[in-house]
Amino acid sequence: MTIEDVTVSRHDGEQAAVLAEELCDVYADAYGVESGGEKAVAFRRRAEKQFMRPGFALVAARDGGQLVGFVFGYTLPAGDTHWWGGVQPEPSSEFLEETGARTWVLSEIEVRRAWQGKGVGRALHDAALGARAEERATLATGPDAAAQPVYESWGWRRVGRIPGDEGDYYSAYDLFVLELPVSR
Repeated sequence: MTIEDVTVSRHDGEQAAVLAEELCDVYADAYGVESGGEKAVAFRRRAEKQFMRPGFALVAARDGGQLVGFVFGYTLPAGDTHWWGGVQPEPSSEFLEETGARTWVLSEIEVRRAWQGKGVGRALHDAALGARAEERATLATGPDAAAQPVYESWGWRRVGRIPGDEGDYYSAYDLFVLELPVSR
């Protein structure tokens, strides 16, 4: 298993919906949970809502026929500042402004455990963000997520923390921003 064995493909929301079961399997494997368990079911509900959002895109990585990783996200709509709601420290009003073409949310990036540490996540990240026309990308992680140092090494910068919503995994999330286009 090497990164050279991986092929990358791009998909819109309709195509992503067809791949939902495979996406759930990768998600469950990445987290070491049951594919039909609570965490995987919650992922599927979140994912299916996002497939139809403006600017949705999925980049998938396969080794042979097996899906080994994916990244997906969507564009924040004009005027929608919910993503930034309650962020502390509070940024400027200019930072919070959404035009419908300014910010792409990197919602999920998942790689099967056997493929982690082999460059698949970075390849997916760069393929997804390298194709975006927005000015910047954003993502949210749990405050103590092991991935935070990885994101920082890829050029992301932490801009603040937001409170979680009822039913979220975390009571707060750290928000990161990356200026686009991605350069390596």
